[in-house]
Amino acid sequence: MSVKSEHNKTNVIIQNSFRAPMASLECLDESTMSSESPMTTRPPSRQTSVHWAAGMRYRNLGKSGLKISCIGLGTWVNFGTQLSEETAEEILTAAYESGINVFDTADLYGGGKAEIMLGKILKKKGWRRSTYIIATKLIWTGKSDIERGLSRKQIIEGLQASLERLQLNYVDILLVNKADSMCPMEEIVRACTYCIHQGMALYWGTSRWAAMEVMEAYTVARQFNQIPPVMEETEYHMFQRDKVELSHPELFHKIGVGTMTWSPQAFGLSGRFDEGIHLISRGSIRNYSGTSDKTASDENRSPRHQAKIHQLSFLVEKLGCTLTQLYIAWCLKNDCVHCVLVGASSVGQLFDHLHALQVLPRLNTNVVNEIERILSNKPIRQPVTR
Repeated sequence: MSVKSEHNKTNVIIQNSFRAPMASLECLDESTMSSESPMTTRPPSRQTSVHWAAGMRYRNLGKSGLKISCIGLGTWVNFGTQLSEETAEEILTAAYESGINVFDTADLYGGGKAEIMLGKILKKKGWRRSTYIIATKLIWTGKSDIERGLSRKQIIEGLQASLERLQLNYVDILLVNKADSMCPMEEIVRACTYCIHQGMALYWGTSRWAAMEVMEAYTVARQFNQIPPVMEETEYHMFQRDKVELSHPELFHKIGVGTMTWSPQAFGLSGRFDEGIHLISRGSIRNYSGTSDKTASDENRSPRHQAKIHQLSFLVEKLGCTLTQLYIAWCLKNDCVHCVLVGASSVGQLFDHLHALQVLPRLNTNVVNEIERILSNKPIRQPVTR
């Protein structure tokens, strides 16, 4: 081999060593997965981003053309309240460099502080706007009586306020949290369509809506030549399965609605908080609208559920992962789930969550069947009686 050809070969090797690996759009060959220990964590460096990005997967959100990472970062609890801006920036940077392109927030997270902190960090980092996706929710249920509801005024002015806090010209996805039975569906759909036409949002979706409400919004949009919702954001974990596994496949196949889920750790049963739910003292759970849900807490802390978690702990030992990683990987195993939102209080915790991508290929048929045997709660669609 000539000196010149040897020199060119060396240059190619050097260039490729700094090139981020190509991420799969739907699936990634198991041979490309890292064989490192599931508990391995690394500092947020350039080398780290290449390692973790190798397992990131991207999927279309529903039947839209929007490519989203299968794991997204939520900002409830941590951003704007419990974390310093420096720590939040480290987490957001590590997430971005690891291939996460979905960042979920809301107008009431931290009383608006989450959006403010997220906006400051994004402006400071100066990332190309085309490389990340911002989804923000309008949570009208936690506001004063005069501001409650989903009227055209509340939706448009609420989004304008969010944009000011985020220091952005637009959000990628405007999410309407919970339907408003006191407001006509046509008004909600028209207001969201207006926001898109005005360039304040690119898509709109729903959060915590019933399947029939999502279908109604789609029908109204088609009837009046408006823009239908592109996704539904909902709770999904091993102990809350009915909605996602029974209703959402139909929403996807019939009207193309995608699914983004939160609370993969089942109300903090792994001992840590995650997006959407925060475990507080005496078993009471307080969600982001400020309401207490003791029933859910009691249910998830019952001896029956604790026994199932105990059995799952033996399974994770065989898989070489943590319970949290199994929870996230199990959610991702569902083809109907396009993105799982997670929260993190440190870069190390974020990397622990991301290692669920390495656990996912290990969930073969035998493992999935074993999980189903332990849970014994697979939803079954009841036959239609006439």
